[in-house]
Amino acid sequence: MNAAIRAVVRAGLSHDLTVWGVYQGYSGLIEGNFKRLGARDVGGIIQRGGTMLGTARSVEFQTPEGRDLAIHRLRGADIDGLIVIGGNGSQSGSHALYQMGFPVAGVASTIDNDLCGSDVTIGVDTALNVALNAIDNLKVTASSHRRTFFVEVMGRKCGYLALMTGIAGGAVAVVLPEVDVAPEQLALQIHEAYERLKPHAIVVVAEGAKYNADGLCRYFKEHDLLPGYEFRPTVLGYVQRGAVPTCADRLLGTRLGAEAVEQIVTGNHGVLVGIHNSEVITTPLETVVDAHKPLDPWFLKMADMLAR
Repeated sequence: MNAAIRAVVRAGLSHDLTVWGVYQGYSGLIEGNFKRLGARDVGGIIQRGGTMLGTARSVEFQTPEGRDLAIHRLRGADIDGLIVIGGNGSQSGSHALYQMGFPVAGVASTIDNDLCGSDVTIGVDTALNVALNAIDNLKVTASSHRRTFFVEVMGRKCGYLALMTGIAGGAVAVVLPEVDVAPEQLALQIHEAYERLKPHAIVVVAEGAKYNADGLCRYFKEHDLLPGYEFRPTVLGYVQRGAVPTCADRLLGTRLGAEAVEQIVTGNHGVLVGIHNSEVITTPLETVVDAHKPLDPWFLKMADMLAR
């Protein structure tokens, strides 16, 4: 996100705009927590994870009165347009403000990659690399002790992170919210991997799956699946959200942030700025907030084929 913030500020200044940062998300918007930002205010942030502006959920913003107050704060500060960097929740909020007549442009940013309007969103590549590094390290212990590790990755109800991590990490199976797999079938896949003389088994589990990593371990023990083998859960959790951003994420954030300024300047409001086939695109927010982003069937097929 910091790469996008930096790009927004410096692209805005190149258009002779006055740029303000809104601190602590929609909560700060309602409170009028604004600060004018110059080029030096965003210097040295591109390599930092997270967001220098901070973020916070706001129950008040979900009410008509809260949104009215947010727009009142913006207009009171002579702010003419708002750029919202975030995922589904953030873009639902930006769409609501746009429906109330305020110029808004969204920037696609969520490690879950569940936001329509962009092939990949800011943060995904960094989160994938964190998960992949963890799996590479776990394989050392798994091979030494002939263990099965259930590695749980983030993603809410979207299995994208788990699917891609599983393919890139050489997992014997991937457990996703989008594909229902019985624990007994999963045990059979793991057993077959050991029969093929694999020294370990890595199973990547999406946090939103029917059984998470802890749930699978409990089920395996209670039903005596994989007798004779040791299995351990490993939950990566929020460590995926705090890493130093990769080059790919820095470049993506920069491209999308700068383009969001162009949309505000040219009057193309109420859109999400994303990327499709390596090209920056815009998608109406009304399309984005009501849409479901499915997993690519090709990758599902590939994950199954490569695990055998």
